[in-house]
Amino acid sequence: MTTRDALRDQLRIKPADLTVVNEVLAGPDNRLVDGLLELVEKYGGVAEINRQADEAGLLETRLARLQDEGSPFLGGLQWLTEQRDAGAFVTLPEYRRSVLGPEADAASVNERTAVTLEISALQYFPWLISEAKQAIAQRELMPGRYIRVRNIAEQSAPGEDILAVAAAMQIIGATHVETLDAKGTDGSNVHLGGPDTITGYFGGIGQPNDHPLIWADEYLGVLTRYGIRQVLNINSGTILVALLLHKLGIRNEFKVSVFMGVDNPWSALWLLMGARLLAADDGSTSMIGLNLSNSVEVPTLLAAAEVRRGLGFEDEVRFEHHVTETHKSIVRQPYDRRADVVAAAATVPNISAKHEGGDPELEATRQHPSDILDYFIAKEQVVTDGLMPLLEQNYLDKHAAVNHTAAELTRAGIGVHAAALLHAPA
Repeated sequence: MTTRDALRDQLRIKPADLTVVNEVLAGPDNRLVDGLLELVEKYGGVAEINRQADEAGLLETRLARLQDEGSPFLGGLQWLTEQRDAGAFVTLPEYRRSVLGPEADAASVNERTAVTLEISALQYFPWLISEAKQAIAQRELMPGRYIRVRNIAEQSAPGEDILAVAAAMQIIGATHVETLDAKGTDGSNVHLGGPDTITGYFGGIGQPNDHPLIWADEYLGVLTRYGIRQVLNINSGTILVALLLHKLGIRNEFKVSVFMGVDNPWSALWLLMGARLLAADDGSTSMIGLNLSNSVEVPTLLAAAEVRRGLGFEDEVRFEHHVTETHKSIVRQPYDRRADVVAAAATVPNISAKHEGGDPELEATRQHPSDILDYFIAKEQVVTDGLMPLLEQNYLDKHAAVNHTAAELTRAGIGVHAAALLHAPA
């Protein structure tokens, strides 16, 4: 054995250490785990949670509830269904011809590393209808993945759109992620305020003290009431809780937020290693997405991909990377990582190209450029201040950026995952 081999051998986790961890996790005196088990019991146990989530997540259940509520969004859902069934949206071959011209039919497409087109944030249901109308008129692609950062309590109030958006995702064949209210910006960290307390954020927004269980309680409520499985996760404690819920047998899912700050392959190794050690009996994990930091470069994406493949999560954990960011309040502009995504996707599968802002050169011309702080304005204030048309324009600028990325990927011979039920493959 060489010296290096001997050093590598030192890194193996000893069975005795695994035994100690197991005794702590499964031991009768672990009050942290007891708190989590009490929550699971509060919702009727694992089987009942899964049953309620499955029932609540059926399209017919959601539509029936919207009908009973007299939802103002039923007409939009019906229109979306009619347009889908009529084949109103551009097909993928037609889209490729619009980008490549006559050469498109003979061009090879790498579908193994096809990139998921992702947009953030779909705050209001009417924006999706505006986006769909534009996509039909201009022969554009609708994203295959949507992120929402709207207050849960607000969007689940009578006449609001949490169920309408969830139903729309099923109608168009896309995935979506919600952001729970039990997060560090909810006042749980008494030391954080506005920019004057910015140094308090250096350890992360935070979910202090008992908030991991508050987060889990809110999640199980959303899961069983609405059948919404995928949520954002920003904290190591709530990530651990989410992994343990899945290990208990609950079919929950989450994505690690960019705010977690996973900015190097060692961070990715740590998170994915934890997911593997806490995998369910069938080897699956509830960590279905990992949004890497805005700072990562292509070599980091490639190195993290090697770790993901080695741990057996290449098909299960999607790497989500920002192509664009909101023009204000989050990164230095201009921010455009389109070339990085195209380069990584040449060899790395299961990546999504996330668009949080429009292309920087377009954003700079807007009366109201996109701003991450707009996500936290109450709808009532948005309406009162006359911001809704401006925010919808910001969203449509993100849609334009999505299609810019789709075109660049197409030119590079890389496939794209758009809304699967809208854009026929042939």
